[in-house]
Amino acid sequence: MSEAEIPIELDRESNVSLAAQLASQLRKAILAGLLQPEHTLPATRRMATGLGISRGVVVRAFEQLSGEGFLESSGAGGTRVVVRPDIQSPPRKQQHPNRSLDSADLIDLTPGRPAGSPFKDREWRSAWKRAVSKDGYSDLPPAVGTLVLREAVAGHLAVSRGLAVEPDDVIITAGTSDALHLIVSMLRTRGDRPRVLVEDPGYPRARRVMRAAGAQLLTVPVDEDGLRTSQLAALKEIPDAVLITPSHQYPLGGRMAVQDRLGLLNWADQHNVLVLEDDYDSEFRHSRMPLPAIASLPTNADVVLLGTFSKNLSPWLRCGYLVVRGDAGRGLKALREAMDTPVAGVLQSALAHYIQEGGLSRHITRARREYSHRRALVIDRLGQRGNLELGALEGGLHAVIRFPEPKAAVVAAKALQQGIRVVPLADYYAERAPMNGLVIGYGAVTDLQLSEALNVLRSLLDANPSAED
Repeated sequence: MSEAEIPIELDRESNVSLAAQLASQLRKAILAGLLQPEHTLPATRRMATGLGISRGVVVRAFEQLSGEGFLESSGAGGTRVVVRPDIQSPPRKQQHPNRSLDSADLIDLTPGRPAGSPFKDREWRSAWKRAVSKDGYSDLPPAVGTLVLREAVAGHLAVSRGLAVEPDDVIITAGTSDALHLIVSMLRTRGDRPRVLVEDPGYPRARRVMRAAGAQLLTVPVDEDGLRTSQLAALKEIPDAVLITPSHQYPLGGRMAVQDRLGLLNWADQHNVLVLEDDYDSEFRHSRMPLPAIASLPTNADVVLLGTFSKNLSPWLRCGYLVVRGDAGRGLKALREAMDTPVAGVLQSALAHYIQEGGLSRHITRARREYSHRRALVIDRLGQRGNLELGALEGGLHAVIRFPEPKAAVVAAKALQQGIRVVPLADYYAERAPMNGLVIGYGAVTDLQLSEALNVLRSLLDANPSAED
């Protein structure tokens, strides 16, 4: 039985006695439902001390309420609230479990959702226990991130991306959105409303975050191969920064050619443009070997690599990193120092243990096998159909299905009626006319769920293409 904590205000200048005031306020709290039958009141001596009154005043108030049937004394068990038969408890709001559009039966193929989570991984639990068992954490974590996690990230990038990174080059962030907000804030110190060039189609949340942070967005149309050097020469405005997904264009899935990467760096150096490389799922390659990160290529341009643990572990961690150098790096570090870290130190410690002890590497290996198998399911069910074109299958956690008809929004709506959530490709376009198609994520579903969903999609796509109701 819990002890109640009710704020009491007594007016010592009032003509009403202190005992009557106390009884009145406790009575109102009971009638309002703030005090319930499961609550006990503090001992009379402790309540008197807390209110700065004599114990006798509290005893008289309790006796008054006990006589009215509001309270009941059980000796050593204390004084508890009781319900009088003639007092109706205030109606409580009916409690419902939190519900979203997702029901238990919905198969969600929203892109960008990874397989399971590390939270059931024995190695993750061990790393977390080690992190929380340490003593002496009385100061805030370093603003740019703990040294041990920055060292772990540097080591991970050396193995997974062949990128030579010093721990001092790493800033820990609360995921990609936080990183983009930090970058735009840094750019705003150079100008009131920085211009950022983004791919179209591209990541909708990145556009929303940067716009909310105060950036003016410019778009450039891209296909599976991403941004081309020839497009940069044709720009009417020179942006302050350009955000690209060169290793796995999001959402179309191709990769930027080496000559275009070098051309971008040369152009950025000439025009003092900051290059933002979003390396969001580079660990998951299914066919060709990955190209080197732009941040690893020789250049005098400022390049910032954005990485996240949302795709290879879980978005619930809300943790990522920036690899920074040059003037931009100094500006970002100074701003992060001013703003402080948004990532809990205990999480940083757990992640560092998990990475350094090989848990992350083994988790990625297991996940890569799962994704490769599900990718094969997509190809098997949809790849041999003449009216469909599959894309984005070289890596990552999603596939793009393009088709001339019916309209993708109609297919998505009908699929949802049958318990399958998919996303129209049009949702990723900013300004240009979108291609007709769907984007399906296969990372977070089981093989059985994916198979069922693909059967539904295949039947919808094989149906009368002119049917839109």
